[in-house]
Amino acid sequence: MARKSFLLAATVVLLATESFAASSPSTVAQIALYQGADREKILVEGARREGQVTFYNSHTWFRTFVKDFEKKYPFIKVAEWRNDSKNILRRVTEEAKSGRSLTDIIETTPEAIGILKRDGTLQEYYSPEARFFPDDVKSKGKNGFYHVGDRETYIGLGFNTNLIPQAEAPKSLRDLLNPKWKGKMSIVTSSTGTRWIGNALDAMGREFVEKFAEQDVRLQDLSGAALSGLVVTGEVPLSPTIFDANVSVHKQKNAPIDCRPLEPVVTNVGYSSLSVKSPNPHAAMLLLDFIHSKEGQEIIMKGGLWSPRDDIGTLDQRFKKSYLDEKYSIEELEIKYGQWEQLIRRLFGQRK
Repeated sequence: MARKSFLLAATVVLLATESFAASSPSTVAQIALYQGADREKILVEGARREGQVTFYNSHTWFRTFVKDFEKKYPFIKVAEWRNDSKNILRRVTEEAKSGRSLTDIIETTPEAIGILKRDGTLQEYYSPEARFFPDDVKSKGKNGFYHVGDRETYIGLGFNTNLIPQAEAPKSLRDLLNPKWKGKMSIVTSSTGTRWIGNALDAMGREFVEKFAEQDVRLQDLSGAALSGLVVTGEVPLSPTIFDANVSVHKQKNAPIDCRPLEPVVTNVGYSSLSVKSPNPHAAMLLLDFIHSKEGQEIIMKGGLWSPRDDIGTLDQRFKKSYLDEKYSIEELEIKYGQWEQLIRRLFGQRK
């Protein structure tokens, strides 16, 4: 009798275990989209078994960021590889073609993320933290998101405070047409300048851009960061194609420069995504949750970046933003970038 009872109990336990295993998420897609009440428990237990996560990203601050994640989850080791968006795109694409994916999470700029999404390299995922982010920085799928914004920088007006007092600096795009700024402005030829022109066209129209060109604006074959250095020296008194993050770096050194948002402000976003062939999906989902959490976003802001998360925005961020990369598809952007670059060369090239 005792033996029969033991066998019966063992059978019940076995069936219960098999039932749990059958209902518990096991594939990358199932884990990524799981929303059950035991989600956190499943992710933690799975991450303990995996013990690692590979993170490709395009910003130096993530080297510091992952240390905080590892403190919170000491059983997970983060293998972090940083590079620009073009090299990340190349590496992820080569891995996908070889059939051997090494990365779990890909964090980079919109152009590369858009191509990876188009090519089927990204897995939709669910994060309870995503609800705190505006639709402008979320790429919706059928059941989740392909990528969610995790950091922002803004292209605005940078000006030399020794040459231009705060009260006199332009406060709107329309103010750039004031005759007193003629011959004193420059814009960059990089994607920063291209995006700014595209935004100006969308917001103000072709007539505004042509009148702006009549202000004898010089075209500089420089990065936005390099041009901010010329604003510091006074060689370029002001430019509307300056990143606020670059200005912050200069101001920390007491340089005579300040910045101002000219609405709608061109907003550059970094996006986080999950590889469709993630080797460590449980740990990857914990890292994605951490990136999008309020705690994670506050850590990102310590690196001089801004957060798109709604509940930690500051007064400095409360201006109208322009998200060109979510407004157009990757195919449309490729066409528009070509058109905008041609327009810049035609209108400003002769003043280089």
